[in-house]
Order: sequence, then C-alpha cells, then structure tokens
Amino acid sequence: MKEVVAVSLLGTQLDFVGKRVDRWHRWRPNISLVSQDDLIINRLYLLHGKQSTRLAHNVAVDIESVSPETTVHLVEVNFDDPWDFGEVYAKLYDFCRTLEFDLDAQEYLFHITTGTHVAQICSYLLTESRQFPGRLIQTSPDPHNDNKSVGQVQTIDLDLSKYDQLAERFDIERRQGESFLKGGIETKNMAFNRLIAQIEKVAIRSTAPILLTGPTGAGKSQLASRIFQLKKQRKTLQGELVTVNCATLKGENAMAALFGHTKGAFTGAQQARDGFLKAADQGLLFLDEVGELGLEEQAMLLRAIENKQFHPVGSDQEVTSEFQLIAGTNRDLKACVLEGTFREDLLARINLWTYQLPALKDRREDIDANIDFELDKYSQEQGRRVRFNKEARAAYLDFAHSAKATWQGNFRDLGSSMIRLATLADSSRISTEDVAEEVMRLERNWHTNEPSLHGSCLSLIMSGEQISQLDTFDRQQLEYVVTVCLQSPSMAAAGRVLFDVSRTQKATSNDSSRLQKYLAKFDIKWRDIAAAK
Repeated sequence: MKEVVAVSLLGTQLDFVGKRVDRWHRWRPNISLVSQDDLIINRLYLLHGKQSTRLAHNVAVDIESVSPETTVHLVEVNFDDPWDFGEVYAKLYDFCRTLEFDLDAQEYLFHITTGTHVAQICSYLLTESRQFPGRLIQTSPDPHNDNKSVGQVQTIDLDLSKYDQLAERFDIERRQGESFLKGGIETKNMAFNRLIAQIEKVAIRSTAPILLTGPTGAGKSQLASRIFQLKKQRKTLQGELVTVNCATLKGENAMAALFGHTKGAFTGAQQARDGFLKAADQGLLFLDEVGELGLEEQAMLLRAIENKQFHPVGSDQEVTSEFQLIAGTNRDLKACVLEGTFREDLLARINLWTYQLPALKDRREDIDANIDFELDKYSQEQGRRVRFNKEARAAYLDFAHSAKATWQGNFRDLGSSMIRLATLADSSRISTEDVAEEVMRLERNWHTNEPSLHGSCLSLIMSGEQISQLDTFDRQQLEYVVTVCLQSPSMAAAGRVLFDVSRTQKATSNDSSRLQKYLAKFDIKWRDIAAAK
C-alpha cells in the first residue's frame, strides 16, 4: 500500500482546547484527521505560525497518542496577512515546492478544514493545478458518533475533466445568450457572430457604458433592447429600460427631459418631473443618436456617468441615479470631436466597449435567415402565415444578393419589404409577380434617395476644372464608382460590390488593390473619399 502524506494548517481556534482531560471530548480538526479507522496518515506536515509554536507542539503530542503511526513534521509558515491572497498563495506554493513528491509510492492529501477562507481557496488552486498532486480532504464533527473527537472525513477529487457536464452547461448558457442577442436568427456572417459573442460576455460581466455605432437601420435599437432583456434574465440589473432618441431633444427642453426639472423652473413647468436619467435608476439607459446632443447636455451627461449624480433644471439639490448607459450613433464621433460638436472627454468615457454594427449589404449571407425572421414576426403580429413560393423566393434572393440591392435603409428596408410582400400576397403565398413589383419599388425608392450623380458626388473630391476634363464615359463610370465608395465602410467592401462577378473567378481576391489602381488613374486616393463622407 502507498504511504499517505497529508498537509494541514494548524487551527489556532479549533485546535486549541488546552491540556485538560476533557479536551478528548471535543472535536479538533487535526486530531480528527488522524483518528479515522479507515484512514492511516503516515506523515503529516502541520503548518503553523511562529506565535502558535506551543500549540503546534501540544497538538503533535496528542496526535502521537491517538495515532502512533503518524509522523508529525512541524513547519513554520508565517502569514503577515492571512487574508492577503497573493501572500498566502505564494507561501503555500513555496512550501509545496520543498516537498519531493513520489506518486508511485505515496498518496497525498491537503486538509482544508483549518486556516482562513483564503488559505482554503489557495489549497484548492494548488491541488487543481497539480502543484500539489493530491486530493483535498475535509474533516467535520459527526453528531452520530459518541466519540466527539473522531468526527468524520470527506475527500474531494479536483480532477475537473470529470465535470464536463458543468462546462457544457456554461457553454449552452453562453450560446443561448448569443442567440438571444441575435433575435434567434441563425446568422452566418463570421465577423458579426464574433461581435455578438463578445457583446454577450460584456453584457453579463460589465456595467460600463457600451457604444453601438453603425448606419441607420443596422439594428442598434433592437440590440440595446436585447442586451437589457438578457441582463434582466441574468439578474444583473433591477430597473427598467429607458430609450431616448436624442435627435428629438432640442433647445431648452433637452436638458429638462434628460435630467428632470423642478416646479416653475421655466415657463410651462407647472409641476416637478423626473427626467430620463432618473427613470433609468437601477436599469439601463439607451441614448440613441447620442451625437445629436448639445455640448451643455453632454457635459452634464459626463458627470452623471462618472458620479451617478446630477442637478435637475432649477434645483440646487443633487439627484442620484445608478444606471448603465448604452449609446447609439450613426455619426463618426471622432470626426465630431475634431469639428467641436462632441466632447472629447465624453467620447473617451463611453468608448470603452465600442461595437460597429455592419450594414445589411455587408451581411448578405444573413439575408435569407432574416427574411424568415421578418415573415415569422409578421405572422405573429397579424395572425396570418405567409410564405414565398419556391420560384419567388429564389428571385427575391437573387436580387437581394446582387449589387443592384444597395439596402440603404439596411434591416428597416428588409423588414418593410417583407411587410409589403406579406400584405399583398394572395392565398398566403408570395408570387414571382409580387417579387417583381417589390423589386421595382425598392429600386425606385433607393434611386430617389440617392444624391444626384451628375457632378455632385465628384465635386466632393474633385475640382470643377478636373471634372470638366473627363470624357462623358469616364465621368459616368467614375460617378458610379465614387457613389459606391461613399456608401461603403471600407475600400475592400466597395471592391466587393464593384467587382462582384470577376472576383469569384480569381483564386485570390484583390478587391482593394483593383479599386485603388482604378482611382489612381484619376489621381484619387481613398483618404479623399473618406474625408468626403
């Protein structure tokens, strides 16, 4: 049989009962450890502080009397602060390094009943990491044993590979959270899926501000709402969701709406009102289009985020509100800082977790799943189930994935399109005729919303003299190319639209390089287009 080696800390309270005879009628953890009939401790390393040396010797004498098979090694380990995790772990680690482990001949136990909670946690960590290659053992009083000093023991095996079910449960919960944030839609865009995976972690673990950027209709409001619902499900906040469109807050009313006001603070203030920030106490405040706020409101918002306090309009008394902030914008806030329309210190405060939601045209592989989502949503709201026939769905998807579909309104355009198709469909089936009519409607809407191409977009990056030197053919082609560039978040994204067919015939895509060379013919650089945005 293997020799059993145990490590234990002296319990300065539990192990101390003096030298009286009645000490054998009381439970003491280290005496209990060596008193078990079915467990023989051959060697015990008893760790103690310098001030407890006498107690350690007394316990060693009692151990010898009840378990002569046990050799006790008294080891002095002094903790300046037994609640200092770093110090306790380091000194226990150093002690473990002094032992010569022989796993073939010896079995190792770490006794965790004694010592502070910090020491017990460190024992767990040292054992699980195999710095101490053994098992944990815990002693406790046994109310069913007449011999009170013996107590009972329980061993704990920290081989975490045996607990795959626990890891699987956490993994399932994480996947459920990600799916919830995506509205249950099985998205295929890898970049978007990675973004949502990180947002799920941040939403659960952090109360810091979150900044959602991206074009109008990319889903910022919906994502903010789902973040709130997920946090509510996981019990990480207690209050409500308060959503504010900052673009609607103008003039004197903006300050009062956000921060509240007292009675008589201004003309028409017939009674005191709480503002949006107070309404979001213990909850989540979503400020959509935060870039539209005035500089004065931005200054007060910054103080409210940092100190959780602010003054209602007309009041000298501070109001407290503990809220988490999610801000949304389709503006480039860094550019706004340079223009002087957005405070640099506020941007720095809300820029800890920033996520740019991609436009629909950059997530075309997700259009199919979102069509089903929108039709299911229509069915739930209207009580009428509508679906495409096979040919109609293929025709719609061909258009939706093509360069002709600019999706200027992003998911709002797609949602509106599905509502129109579902409403006009006869016999609950969307036909190819319905699709053809809807495609013409979308193209007409997008064309109407586009800026006039004749010279207008080129004038943003070229002088009138340069434009006049272009052939009609080159000007028309360049106007289209520049328009696509202005609507794209990057040169690579613009290249994917412009070279949508030829790029599939190449072993290696070089969309950015091809576009860069084309623009260079007209002495145009991408930074010129970025500045024009």
